[in-house]
Amino acid sequence: MRHGGDVIAELTADHREVEGLFKKFENTPPGSADRKRLVDALTIELVRHSVAEEEHLYPAVREHLEGGDALADKELADHFRIEKLLDDLQKREADDLDFDRLVVKLRTEVAGHISEEENDLFAQLRKGVHPYVLEELGDKVRQAKKSAPTRPHPDAPSTPPVNKLLAPGLGLVDRVRDYVSGRGQ
Repeated sequence: MRHGGDVIAELTADHREVEGLFKKFENTPPGSADRKRLVDALTIELVRHSVAEEEHLYPAVREHLEGGDALADKELADHFRIEKLLDDLQKREADDLDFDRLVVKLRTEVAGHISEEENDLFAQLRKGVHPYVLEELGDKVRQAKKSAPTRPHPDAPSTPPVNKLLAPGLGLVDRVRDYVSGRGQ
């Protein structure tokens, strides 16, 4: 979770972590408890990442990039689809018939989102936003991930200011639930 660097480096490091978790999932026997633990780890990472982007990256995209509103809205729509899939997966065990199918669908959505961010959005940010602002955003994203929820909340607001007010409370409740259940450990 602690990568460092500007917002682009931070989020790219998150992307590599997620890709690594998907690879581990592929190499784990179908129906095993390890698959459920890997999906829990994926969920934790993806939710933290998404919340931090929604709190800090997408408002900056709206502010600094031409056509930023449309770009941010598209990214938020991606997040919503991913969060709904994560929510569905949380309700299933690794040996459920739909479990692997949902993970494949999740991986497809996440891979598309990562590709668009890294090949388009990040290039626009690098070109159109001062490096100091990108560094500052990297710090804000790292801070946000520390208190972000660890479980999907697809019906929670995804835009400021309401998301910034609710996320730390949801995060606290999620971390207590994780501690009590042993999830993510």
